[in-house]
Amino acid sequence: MKRTALPLLLLSCTALLHAQTLPELFGRVKSEVKSESWAAALKTLDALETEAAKPGNESAQKQLSGPLAFYRGVCSANLGKADEAMVSFAAFLKLQPNATIDSAIYSRKAVAAFEKARTAAAERAPSLGEAYKEFQPPADAKNRDLPDQFWGDGPARWILTDSEKAAWSAVTEPNARVAFVEEFWTARATLSGADGRTYRQEFERRVAFADANLAVDPEQRGSMTDRGMVFILLGPPTYAGRKPMRTGDDAFDNAGMSTIGSQDQANAEKALKANSQAKYGHAPSSGQMAASGVPFIGPGLRAVNASADGLEVWHYRKELLPKKVPYLQVDFEFVTKKGYGVNVLQRSAESVNTMTAASEPPPAKSP
Repeated sequence: MKRTALPLLLLSCTALLHAQTLPELFGRVKSEVKSESWAAALKTLDALETEAAKPGNESAQKQLSGPLAFYRGVCSANLGKADEAMVSFAAFLKLQPNATIDSAIYSRKAVAAFEKARTAAAERAPSLGEAYKEFQPPADAKNRDLPDQFWGDGPARWILTDSEKAAWSAVTEPNARVAFVEEFWTARATLSGADGRTYRQEFERRVAFADANLAVDPEQRGSMTDRGMVFILLGPPTYAGRKPMRTGDDAFDNAGMSTIGSQDQANAEKALKANSQAKYGHAPSSGQMAASGVPFIGPGLRAVNASADGLEVWHYRKELLPKKVPYLQVDFEFVTKKGYGVNVLQRSAESVNTMTAASEPPPAKSP
């Protein structure tokens, strides 16, 4: 298939935008990119995405998704954020897989990140979002959390309120437990799920996915891990990644765990992934592994190998966050460290506020 060269990007796109402020914001982004005002352009991109996500702008949002991902990649690359640029370019290439980038218009940094994203796109495992979309829960999934004495200690604990936990602990009779669980879900019947599913159906599907894909210990269900908790509350992240920990990444270790820069790791990993099978036809040797690292392109269908110390980050952009939280993006960081734990969530004010908002039931009806 012939590749189509990428122009300065959808100049005719504004004709498709029906919200008055969208063409103005889109024009400002193009102007800021042209003048190389990278930080300002990223702020305008945030404002444009927020505006496009408003009700009634669905058609414009769809038209803008490709251009905005591309521009975000260009800005990130020129600000020295190669990992973020690759993520944005990867999102763009999913929408326009045959596009190329014009090296006469865009900087060498942007071109390099774009080409890395193209190479990685052919090799990477499915993202958590893609994997979840295709996921089919096993037949026995509904039988894992029956309304017995263990129900309140299972995945339901992530959405039980404090008062509900206290009430559940006082219930001992089997029929009363069944009635409690039914009332619990009835109170949440007004909450919506996704893709036509009810809130309960979506919850149970996320539990089944977490059990199948996020477990790292055979003695613990994936839905009961920190990553499982976040996945159940918020669903799959916008994008996710894993990298070795650098000095300063671990708040509990002043000395840090690695002095190798993330860009060095990314460059080494590209060579590891792209060349190992092509040139040698087998897994990399220990010498190659020692010279290579893990780029920030993150977990795929299965849980990331947690045998090595590292930092895994799940990024949630505004469209996936609860409406009550004011953030444009929230990052959930999971630390793996010998003697500390595997994929242990690092709780920040933003992450705690977001999880609290996601776990809240609907307001009680007035009598």
